[in-house]
Amino acid sequence: MIVKPKMRGFICTTAHPEGCAANVREQVAYVQGQKPIDGPKRVLVVGSSTGYGLASRIAASFGCGAESVGIYFEKPGSGNRTASAGWYNNQAFEQEAQAAGLTAVGINGDAYSKEVKEQAIQAIREQLSGGQVDMVIYSLASPRRTDPETGETYSSVIKPLGQAFSGRTVDFHTGVVSDVTIEPATQEEKEGTVAVMGGEDWLLWMQALKGAGVLAPGCCTVAYSYLGPVITHAIYKDGTIGKAKEDLEEKCRAIDQMLASFEGKAFVSVNKALVTQSSSAIPVVPLYISLLFKVMKEKGTHEDCIQQMYRMLERLFAQEPGDWEAVSVDEAHRIRLDDWEMEPGVQDEVARLWGEITTENLAEHTDIAGYRSDFYRLFGFGRTELDYEKDTEV
Repeated sequence: MIVKPKMRGFICTTAHPEGCAANVREQVAYVQGQKPIDGPKRVLVVGSSTGYGLASRIAASFGCGAESVGIYFEKPGSGNRTASAGWYNNQAFEQEAQAAGLTAVGINGDAYSKEVKEQAIQAIREQLSGGQVDMVIYSLASPRRTDPETGETYSSVIKPLGQAFSGRTVDFHTGVVSDVTIEPATQEEKEGTVAVMGGEDWLLWMQALKGAGVLAPGCCTVAYSYLGPVITHAIYKDGTIGKAKEDLEEKCRAIDQMLASFEGKAFVSVNKALVTQSSSAIPVVPLYISLLFKVMKEKGTHEDCIQQMYRMLERLFAQEPGDWEAVSVDEAHRIRLDDWEMEPGVQDEVARLWGEITTENLAEHTDIAGYRSDFYRLFGFGRTELDYEKDTEV
């Protein structure tokens, strides 16, 4: 069938298999063009289908020669419906890995469930060398989570706390800049967001893996976070998501203590703002990212997911094996891959432009075209080498 992007609000409901495969090959080629990293050789990636999780798996596999198990929750194609982009991404990654002689095991299911944790443990034991992993990457992004013990389902929201927030935003499809007001979250919404996007499930994963004996001595684990600039603090750092990330850091400390008995280490990595399907629906964020991209591209410091994740592995494994104290972290013991984003010169320029943006000058003062392109490329569209008028097998 001929596949074109179909939008429902801020959600793209179609994906192009050849475009997604081309995205994966492009990331693989980037890593293969870099210096090899003496890093992990057996990796579990929880949340491996898109964005930072997919890039982590690619960077570990093709930068370190790692075998991998990837956990994802995606829909295959059926009839005249395409699969999700994450489904196509994982199929393409596994084909690339296998062609390179690398073991790549995919598990499609709810990572929050006990059943998927048990499947992952079994896959590690039976399909990875030595039956253990050297590294666990936790990169889940989901709007909902069902507690495996109680059966209660929680939903997350991205809202301010205490009082309403008013700010500027842009509809990246139309390019219209407008003012928006977001009402504060209720206590229930705050608690639900912490339950979904905090660190509880990461801790449950690490407890299950350690209890099953599939963590190798010296194993490290990393979960991803974001802080952002003052412009977004009300709805991000100081809002519901900020509370969830505080919980993530608290659970990181608990995991760190748990791993200390066999010289392991837990980290939170604060990553750069990038275009994702979820970030596109958050007011203020698309306008900020469009400005950020323009400034960083002009300075030559812009990175996509794959550059960020290659740099993270470089930073983690630059020192002697197991010398985790030598890893560069901030005062809260976080790895800061947002360092180039938060560089004062970048943020000062973004802040200067912020007050000047209108619908009329948006294209001139921001990289809204780059934002829009990145969004469609998430789903395999907008690649100039592909003919989107041709039939493709979905």
